Amino acid sequence: MLLVLPAAAAAPASSKKKSGTTKRVSPAKPGASAQRSKKAAAGKRRGRRPATAARRGPAAPSAPSPERYREIQQALIERGYLQGEPTGVWGPDSVEALKRFQQAQNLQASGRLNALSLISLGLGPRREAPAQPAKPDVVQP
Repeated sequence: MLLVLPAAAAAPASSKKKSGTTKRVSPAKPGASAQRSKKAAAGKRRGRRPATAARRGPAAPSAPSPERYREIQQALIERGYLQGEPTGVWGPDSVEALKRFQQAQNLQASGRLNALSLISLGLGPRREAPAQPAKPDVVQP
């Protein structure tokens, strides 16, 4: 019995020569590259989790209030680093005064408010106090 195959199916994998070596290349299947790219894209997506607030960490602190700026400026005035009255506006004069203070305290002289600078000024970082639970009345017998 003789089996006759179409020419494309009967042809063996083609050989290509490249710098003295023979490399066998199998005939391409239609849509094969599209399937590979879909699998590659799916592989890249695999393992990624959506960004959530829990993974990002704590939110950046907000800018101090004008009242807090006045407190900080007053501390710089009392120590001789800032001239004038506290305005509650953090401007270039306040930044320069804080830089001089930080340098004198052997802190990084960035002119930016941070916990170490506030502690050195005797102010400490201000945080909202957590609500205190009410103390139960103690009844003595």
